Amino acid sequence: MTPTVLFMAAEGKPDPWRDAFLAQMPGVDFRVWNPDPEKDQTGDKSEIDYAIVWKPAAGVLASLPNLKAVFSMGAGVDHLFGDPELPKDVPLVRLVDRCLTQGMSEYVIYWVIHYHRKMGVYAKFRADNVWKRMRQADAEQRRVGILGLGELGGDAATKLVPLHYQVAGWSRSKKEIPGVESFHGEDQLIPFLNRTEILVCLLPLTPDTTGIINKDTLAALPEGAFIINCARGGHVVDDDLLAALDSGHIEGATLDVFHTEPLPADHPYWSHPKVTITPHMASLTVPNSSTEWYVKNIERMERGEAPLNTVDRGTRY
Repeated sequence: MTPTVLFMAAEGKPDPWRDAFLAQMPGVDFRVWNPDPEKDQTGDKSEIDYAIVWKPAAGVLASLPNLKAVFSMGAGVDHLFGDPELPKDVPLVRLVDRCLTQGMSEYVIYWVIHYHRKMGVYAKFRADNVWKRMRQADAEQRRVGILGLGELGGDAATKLVPLHYQVAGWSRSKKEIPGVESFHGEDQLIPFLNRTEILVCLLPLTPDTTGIINKDTLAALPEGAFIINCARGGHVVDDDLLAALDSGHIEGATLDVFHTEPLPADHPYWSHPKVTITPHMASLTVPNSSTEWYVKNIERMERGEAPLNTVDRGTRY
């Protein structure tokens, strides 16, 4: 029997996803949820087997009596827990997508090199018609630290190693990644920050990691450090980062994610000379490659096997 999949993403266009599913799972019953009853294609809710979601509307998933699994459309799963009626007995599955992972590593490497090679300074020189070369440290002397060594953070760290940076990572539990110094647990967070000149945040957003980039952790970084946040806006206490930038303790920040998106036009980040803003584009979900992951897991479950990469509801990742 062909499974029925419900697509729930108010910000996403369903047609590319429908095409990808039909190509990879011929005969699949692909339906699209819509808050407008006249446009909603859910049909008989008892027929829905799987849901592919991003920021699901409260109560919709709970209304599907035979739901077998909920698949996140993005790398993070914090958006799922925004639903106060999230079904407690249905597996939540994280997205592990080769294109998503590669895209994030590209973004991280780009900005690490940008700060290492002082490209922002050269951009200012160009604006002022200044021809000037600056001394720079070798990559071997640059200490990069990655908060979070999961699927995305681990891949970015691995790809930075051949570029000869001194790479370290911090995570809840110790990780073994060749060429990467591993710090773990609350006791090792400050020592990790003390040695980090370019800090990359790729943590999942949980109650424990919310606001982790704050006045205390920023103060633990060396003077002149840089921040790259491509995880979630909730990891950063905005006022604390702005104060650290204004004081000169933090030299620059590249921010791809924010508490409110789109970033309000009057937010001080827009006008701050040390802040670079990108519109939550560090890595975008690609329908074809992501659907490979969904289909693989659906086929596993249809064979009676457990899905891969399920979310631990206790840790929320």
